[in-house]
Amino acid sequence: MDVFAGGVAVVTGAGSGIGAGLAQRAGALGMTVVVADVNLATAQATVDAIVAAGGKAEAITVDVSRPEELDRLAETVFERHGEVRLLINNAGIETVGYTWEVPTARWEATLAINLHGVIHGVRAFVPRIIASGKEAWIGNLSSVGAFGQMPGQTAYTVTKHAVQAFSECLYLEMELKNLPIHVSSIVPGMIRTNIFNAEHGADEPGQSQGHRRAMFEMMRDYGMDLDEGCRLFLEQIAENRFWVHSQPEMSAQIIAGRVKFLTEQTPPVMPDLARQIAVD
Repeated sequence: MDVFAGGVAVVTGAGSGIGAGLAQRAGALGMTVVVADVNLATAQATVDAIVAAGGKAEAITVDVSRPEELDRLAETVFERHGEVRLLINNAGIETVGYTWEVPTARWEATLAINLHGVIHGVRAFVPRIIASGKEAWIGNLSSVGAFGQMPGQTAYTVTKHAVQAFSECLYLEMELKNLPIHVSSIVPGMIRTNIFNAEHGADEPGQSQGHRRAMFEMMRDYGMDLDEGCRLFLEQIAENRFWVHSQPEMSAQIIAGRVKFLTEQTPPVMPDLARQIAVD
């Protein structure tokens, strides 16, 4: 609260899931929250929840797959508020299916939303943040998937590996330019959200639904509560941490496996989970 209260937060993909949780947590801390989402109705639902809890928020429709819409978002926010203290590039979709079976449009949407949305969110907002001369925080949504391999979730995994690399380089660019902008890589483990709901995979190969169902049930049964995860994320961002985890033990285990894989240069190892939920 000492870091964020009274500032302006912009959260993309804030109509549901982790984005909605982060937006509501930011509102509870006393921030004015810009709830950005491609779906105005769900964005407004998040705003309503923030306002009902005594916070301040507004909904803006944004398709992060279109760089010009992120430019418009940044321009609108700075015209209305004059600053951004917290930018969370969260918008993302999960895609299930073998590489050669995922339709072209779904591949392009996954890359554009999950990766280009983060890149162009930074590109659109950072020059204005620099010009304001104020301290700011940027959180980019990575994933434990950024450190491993998962057949059947290749499109999503590729984007998260890329977001992780982008965030690492961005952190160093801020350091090199001695800018008061703190960069965090947000690494969710297993959090209860609707990202694996069946309706989100309507344009995926038909056989992907079994994979989605298995992942949804696993997150439902064993995942961390969304609000608790978002509380942890914002606390760590406020501490200027680059690595921001919901479940650090899970992250450490997966990252250790990645280190071993790179050090020993073995062929990729099939995750046990992949065999259990294999796309038929």
